[in-house]
Amino acid sequence: MLQPDRATELGRLAARIRACRICVERPIGRPLPHEPRPVVVPSATAKILIAGQAPGTKVHLSGKPFSDASGDRLRDWLGVSGEIFYDAERIAIAGMGFCFPGQDSNGSDLPPRRECAPAWRAPLMALMPQVELVVAIGLYAQAWHIGGRGRSLTDTVMDWRGILEGSSGPKIIPLPHPSWRNTGWIRKNPWFETDLLPRLKTEIAGRLA
Repeated sequence: MLQPDRATELGRLAARIRACRICVERPIGRPLPHEPRPVVVPSATAKILIAGQAPGTKVHLSGKPFSDASGDRLRDWLGVSGEIFYDAERIAIAGMGFCFPGQDSNGSDLPPRRECAPAWRAPLMALMPQVELVVAIGLYAQAWHIGGRGRSLTDTVMDWRGILEGSSGPKIIPLPHPSWRNTGWIRKNPWFETDLLPRLKTEIAGRLA
């Protein structure tokens, strides 16, 4: 049974995260170029955590994580409906950065803000000990949850079996970002769809039963 004290603490932490302004008031480097809007879906009951990178422009506007084409693709990879994906009792969602970081001169999203994970990641994970599976999307989430900074995304995702079976604590499955920009990567790595995705769907379904 869920301990009321932990649920209360998680609610308080979530409120502090949603009110966070450190990337504007105490930034590392240049401050966030727009008003912060932290997006996070913590859970005291979910066995699955989606650990992404940072919100994009559409999510910044909606306040709803993965409310874009990337989210549609991710839900297809996971084998879940939107109803299940947004059920906070079943799936928690927390990027490595909670706010949209802005874009570079080419129109690509910048990396997650450097202030965010050191301030919030450890206390958030400590209050979600029931999480059994972390879906680590992209290099920033993989570096934090798996380690091995400096490995390429391809090398990390190719080692998904070793990472899944060797995880201490929650099991971890690494994924590329579900952006349609990665369609070429998926075509070059057919094992992703033939081997990894079926196992991912099995691991997800087992924790939603």
